[in-house]
Amino acid sequence: MEKIVFATNNAHKLAELRQMLGGRFQLLSLSDIGCHDDIPETGSTFEENALQKARWVKERYGYDCFADDSGLEVDALGGAPGIMSARYAGTHGDSDANNARLLRELGDSTDRRARFRCVIALLQGDALPRFFNGSVEGEILHEAAGCGGFGYDPLFRPLGWNHTFAEATPDEKNAISHRGQAVKALVKALS
Repeated sequence: MEKIVFATNNAHKLAELRQMLGGRFQLLSLSDIGCHDDIPETGSTFEENALQKARWVKERYGYDCFADDSGLEVDALGGAPGIMSARYAGTHGDSDANNARLLRELGDSTDRRARFRCVIALLQGDALPRFFNGSVEGEILHEAAGCGGFGYDPLFRPLGWNHTFAEATPDEKNAISHRGQAVKALVKALS
């Protein structure tokens, strides 16, 4: 079975990806390869950050690798939090604080349009980098609903749904999610 590194230590993302890949590859995390580096994300776009992470692993550890960068873009906030989604409130991965800041900044705005975006950068063998994109349109609710998922899932309701990502089953979410779309494109390219 081919080994490939997903440049993350995010247990939620790793579980999602392992489920979506369905055993086609031996998916390794950063900790699986002994990478405990603080990998920089200094790009100004999702593409730049994803490629920066994948290159870090490929150049230093020698594994074929893919990395994602994803986030929430809210129209009324000019696309914020965008690439700052995971650390929007200042501390990386503090979902409660990030959600609270988002709600505070949106206030009573009637424009709640938003989208989740994901870009995956793949470095495989000596080939040029390949990119896979996904996005899902939706809206930001005025208060959280559901306890599943992670990040902004309790506030995000996809268009056409009557519930949030946090109220969806993993299969429901993966069927339409930004990461799900990008991963499907990645898996197709790897097959």
